[in-house]
Amino acid sequence: MTPLEDLSSWIALSVVPGLGDQSLRKLLKEFGPPDQILTTSESALSQIVGSKLAEHIKSHDSTEIIAKTLAWLEQPNHALVTWADAGYPPLMLQTADPPPLIYVKGRVDLLPMPALAVVGSRNATAQGMINAESFAKSLSDSGLCIISGMALGIDAAAHAGGLAGDGRSIAVVGTGLDRIYPARNKELARQLAQHGALISEFPLGTPALANNFPRRNRIISGLSLGCLVVEAAVSSGSLITARLASEQGRDVFAIPGSIHSTLAKGCHQLIKQGAKLVERAEDILEEIHWANRTRSRTETTPDDDSDELLKHLAFDPAPIDSLVSRTGLSAEQISSRLLELELAGLVQSLPGGRYQRLVK
Repeated sequence: MTPLEDLSSWIALSVVPGLGDQSLRKLLKEFGPPDQILTTSESALSQIVGSKLAEHIKSHDSTEIIAKTLAWLEQPNHALVTWADAGYPPLMLQTADPPPLIYVKGRVDLLPMPALAVVGSRNATAQGMINAESFAKSLSDSGLCIISGMALGIDAAAHAGGLAGDGRSIAVVGTGLDRIYPARNKELARQLAQHGALISEFPLGTPALANNFPRRNRIISGLSLGCLVVEAAVSSGSLITARLASEQGRDVFAIPGSIHSTLAKGCHQLIKQGAKLVERAEDILEEIHWANRTRSRTETTPDDDSDELLKHLAFDPAPIDSLVSRTGLSAEQISSRLLELELAGLVQSLPGGRYQRLVK
């Protein structure tokens, strides 16, 4: 890891207004390590990044944020990884825009390990949540780390699945790591910090700004061998992650859904554009040529076929009157049984008096 005295220079440059990653890369190439950049004359700096940026580099006071960050780094399981560190994730370095600094809360050893991104809608269906957690757990059991963005919905379910597997999951967040966003994921953040990791390129104190989240998406895809989209509308931010993954040379996978579901249309669009349609985690493992090291375990599942109503309830939403027609049962019998099945987690009630079968 980079020594603390050198980290001070990295932190100072990272908070200079207007100094982007590309300009910083030019300065490092020309002048060497950050401490040498900071001691270089303004006139020399201006030859590389222009007079305005050179003035900012020489005049910006970063004393407070440096002190705050160094104090944060003294806490257990807090780290700051730079371009100069051997532990910087190698896949991220292969992308066009790797962040110069990665703040880490949790297991820094997870950063270089093989990973797969699992993303999707914040307003996910119950089936989408089940799919995300199930796929993530299977992929985690195979030895892959699950990467997502700690948003509500599919992201949260993916992290839960990753942690339920081998305890491997990384959340890439769009704020400073001294903040939790969204607040509803406070417990998930705690579990990730304990058993996985939370990471960010943004300095401590950075709030949840809209422009930060598309930027963090490139890290989600950049850390991963491939990107799985579970549920997404056509306008979903998950499609941005999928596009970035494709541009970075990563495999893109999508789970298909009902032709009537808005949250399936984004996945269907990806499939039309060349994403791999997947129905099980093994489809992904085979595509990326990953040896499946799934742990042997005994699993019990409900005998769905023994239930007459489940035989006739498809995975597309259906109203009770349709089920009456299909089964020959009375509306009262069906309503009673649907309640039992919903409590068992096998059926979901939807607006308009419709019901949908869930796959576990």
